[in-house]
Amino acid sequence: MSIPTLFDINTAPLPTGRIADLAKGNDVSVLGFGISNRPLVTVLCRLGAHVTVYDQRSAEELGEAACSASECGVRFTTDMADALTPTPTLIFRTPGIRPDVPAIVEAVKNGAELTSEMAWFLEITPATVLGITGSDGKTTTSTLTAKMLEAAGKRVYLGGNIGQPLLPLATSMKADDFAVVELSSFQLFDLPDACVPHRAIVTNLTPNHLNWHPDMEEYTQAKTHIYNGARCERLVTNADNAVTAALASEQAGKRALVLFSSSQTDPAIFSPDADAMFLLDGVITHRQGDKDTPLLATKDILLPGQHNIENYMAALGLVHDLVTPEAIRSVATTFGGVEHRLEIVRTLGGVTYYNSSIDSTPTRTGAALSAFAPEIPIVAICGGYDKHVDFAPLADALCARVHAVVLTGATADKILAAIHACPDYDPERLTVRVEREFEAAVYAAASLANAGDALLLSPACASFDAFPNFEVRGRTFKRIVMAMQE
Repeated sequence: MSIPTLFDINTAPLPTGRIADLAKGNDVSVLGFGISNRPLVTVLCRLGAHVTVYDQRSAEELGEAACSASECGVRFTTDMADALTPTPTLIFRTPGIRPDVPAIVEAVKNGAELTSEMAWFLEITPATVLGITGSDGKTTTSTLTAKMLEAAGKRVYLGGNIGQPLLPLATSMKADDFAVVELSSFQLFDLPDACVPHRAIVTNLTPNHLNWHPDMEEYTQAKTHIYNGARCERLVTNADNAVTAALASEQAGKRALVLFSSSQTDPAIFSPDADAMFLLDGVITHRQGDKDTPLLATKDILLPGQHNIENYMAALGLVHDLVTPEAIRSVATTFGGVEHRLEIVRTLGGVTYYNSSIDSTPTRTGAALSAFAPEIPIVAICGGYDKHVDFAPLADALCARVHAVVLTGATADKILAAIHACPDYDPERLTVRVEREFEAAVYAAASLANAGDALLLSPACASFDAFPNFEVRGRTFKRIVMAMQE
């Protein structure tokens, strides 16, 4: 299902509701001209709003889309204060901009309403909204959720942080449709309680985005906004993660709870206030009260790794009562994964190259490494944008599992220091190279790999030091690998 073309006035009916009424004929500021805000600008212009767009890049740097917007009367500025003067009726915040920026705080004090493309969508969609957040596994869990619903014959819209803006599609949705929405902490930070999803997953919580959030407490608090509203009737979360288990205990009696665990085989130790999703004789099983329902044999899951069993558990916790056993098994046996997630690129000289550019945290890289059989030697490429997280867990995983690692990007030195500080580091067993430039790092890793090895791009960091997003990083890796000669 495609998104309406930017500034095509013959698109789907316009969104309605309170925000639409506020936008009509009034000044509206859009902060950021990225993926989700471009169709938002289309909608606002068609509503007759007077739109000003702030972005760090100039209209010329933003290219054709900004040119088309300018021709439709949109004003562009690289000065946020300028975009908010005079005080607009509405301010739409892109997820990467904090809502407590002084210029935004002052505009709100002067009467502006601060919102976002996602909040508007969640306010007006008639579909049942299934929201997924967490530090790791969001995209795969979101995709699995959508695919199982589709296999069961439901009409499903998949979007949010996963890539597709959903606001332009809201008027196409019906009450019996499902919107599966991946949500980041940035999107959730100031989400109104009235806009929370009907059902929610928090896959896990580990330190992440601490360059944006000042501490783990704020990051965790932002994630709780996915369920902190009366509309959320079910919360699914991870019993094996101390943070999410504690959050679940606080929700007992407020909404239905489902706790999943791939390690705890006795559901009696789960919260008495929650359903359990656990492994029983190799089968993902749902326990509600004293009733056990087998849902999926792990041997039928095509995706490798324990973390993907957990992703299935989370998705099943959300939709087990909405899908059929046939739908569950058909997805498990055929779905080979999402691009940039342990994606096989090619085998060259006996070395198999894997693109896992989505791995933007140390825990995700640890999970990727654990997906390989112990007898497979691994060469890893790690490093990227600095989110101010602790790299000690990454160093532990690298020292335990790989025989060579090439470090690149802005965090190369920090990861190197963590490796040297790791008690298990042995330079005779782990070769470490630093290559600042990404392409040089890929070729360096290839030079360290032997026939039978897996060469894995799993950065454990975001991409923003060198690439606009992890997709571009992953595709760049694939282009470099595909250009290599025998």
